[in-house]
Amino acid sequence: MISIVMPAKNATPFISECLDSIINQSYKHWELIVINDHSTDRTAEILDHYATIDSRIQWFYAEGSGIIDALRQARQDISGSYITRMDADDIMAPSKLENMHAVLTKRGNGHIAVGLVDYFSESELGNGYKKYARWLNELTTTETNFSQIYKECVIPSPCWMVSKDDFELAGGFSEDVYPEDYDLCFRFRNAGLKITAVKKVLHYWRDHPSRASRNDPNYKDNSFIKLKIKHFIESDLNPDKPLIVWGAGKKGKQIVQLLLNEGKSVKWLCNNPNKIDQNVYGIMIEDQKSIGTLQTAQVIIAIANPDEQQPIKEFLYSRQELQSFFFC
Repeated sequence: MISIVMPAKNATPFISECLDSIINQSYKHWELIVINDHSTDRTAEILDHYATIDSRIQWFYAEGSGIIDALRQARQDISGSYITRMDADDIMAPSKLENMHAVLTKRGNGHIAVGLVDYFSESELGNGYKKYARWLNELTTTETNFSQIYKECVIPSPCWMVSKDDFELAGGFSEDVYPEDYDLCFRFRNAGLKITAVKKVLHYWRDHPSRASRNDPNYKDNSFIKLKIKHFIESDLNPDKPLIVWGAGKKGKQIVQLLLNEGKSVKWLCNNPNKIDQNVYGIMIEDQKSIGTLQTAQVIIAIANPDEQQPIKEFLYSRQELQSFFFC
């Protein structure tokens, strides 16, 4: 059995279409556990209706508050051998569960199944969403998702499936850390899970003005940077190598400040002549050319502009002894 866990909060406009897409899955051996997170609209009424017509659907009122509490509560009631997540405003492709289950049973434990995703919206879809979906799908197609994990969340939140054993190995929904999907992505990687991809669109993300990622402060940019720093220090920081932050814009400053708050020593580089030789947070910002004198180092790149990134990538490719982490 596949256990699907789904938080729902004021989901009346979209949840019926979401539930229909689950009921109409080609793979039939599933259960859906929905946690109604203090909805004030007709979400409970709609869930009652669907639970009446399909016994595989169960729903409960939230005991806590927020997505993490809802996911953790849903976890208590699952009975399946495989676990996946769904969002109440999204849509599953008809063969999503079948395809993900098939690759997992073929590859066995130690793998996480992912698929391609597509955004849609009743209004005009922003270029940022389109760009993110393209980037994510390119990683999924080549099964190289974890190679760029510090750039952005590389596992689409509602488009993964793992065995229950591997889910527990990664710590499941145990952490009180937002963004919860990105944190779980890091923990999947740290647990040694390998990507196995279904190379077709399995999940449709709906963009709309009330989407949690647009409105919940837990998904603001600084939350992502804090999470990246947390996992970098816990999993990838090598105390025997110099640590470089390359870039002195807004994100570079946030990264340096967070590292200093954790007691880490940092060398700070940039190419902006107006910032070189400035003292910020007690650190002198140096010309990026000084990186050429280093024999070994870990380098966090905090420069988002693709045109500026390209020569940095070329330089780092020629200097394999410099371990790079692109944070944007």
